[in-house]
Amino acid sequence: MGTEGARTDRLGLLLDQFDHAREMAQVRLTGLGNEEYLWEPVPGCWSIRRRSEAATPRAFGPGAWVLDLGDPGIPANEYAEVARQAAGGMTVAKIADDWSVSVERVEQILAHTGAPEPDETPVTTIAWRLGHLHFCFAGGWEWTFGERQQEPKLLVDFTPSAALALERFWALIDRWRDSVAAVTDEQLDTVGFSQYPYGSDPDDPFITVLSGANLEFIHHMAEIALLRDLWRARFTTPG
Repeated sequence: MGTEGARTDRLGLLLDQFDHAREMAQVRLTGLGNEEYLWEPVPGCWSIRRRSEAATPRAFGPGAWVLDLGDPGIPANEYAEVARQAAGGMTVAKIADDWSVSVERVEQILAHTGAPEPDETPVTTIAWRLGHLHFCFAGGWEWTFGERQQEPKLLVDFTPSAALALERFWALIDRWRDSVAAVTDEQLDTVGFSQYPYGSDPDDPFITVLSGANLEFIHHMAEIALLRDLWRARFTTPG
């Protein structure tokens, strides 16, 4: 990756990072078909499903298809984020409210963040990862640049069509990127510039929110890329 023309200002660095990640992701998602999009590599996967066939207690979406979501809890791979929130000054009560868990559960996690625990995060389909990203960025845009009124869980009409899902997703990502590009230095430093209701956005400077959004995009796209590799190799046996 060349550095010619690279920006060194705070917003420029984040935009360049996002642009490079988006470019790689779009290449990696080329040719995604419906069967691969919905493929469940192991039993018990989270995915998108018809509302009548929802397999999780809190699956959500405004239409006929919903995104799996389990009982309230904090996945083990998010314990470090809980510790970061606490170190940043968030109260245990606020953290518990953001994650929809009890205060006691947050206290247990904070008392054992240095010890390994079983990762309870489910295996997910490409459809779930893409739907999750779409939901996060749609809500992020609405509660930062939009009217700050609509429930994020009702903003994305999930679909079993990979092509349609990608078309809608990239359109949203373009809108997000265009809005972010117009943010001022003052807004970058404004605590609560984003009022996205799920997480710590209202308590963070917007530059922290942007950094987190980039990481969310990158790590979920990396997982999607791995699922594509596994799909391609699923019938390959050693010679």
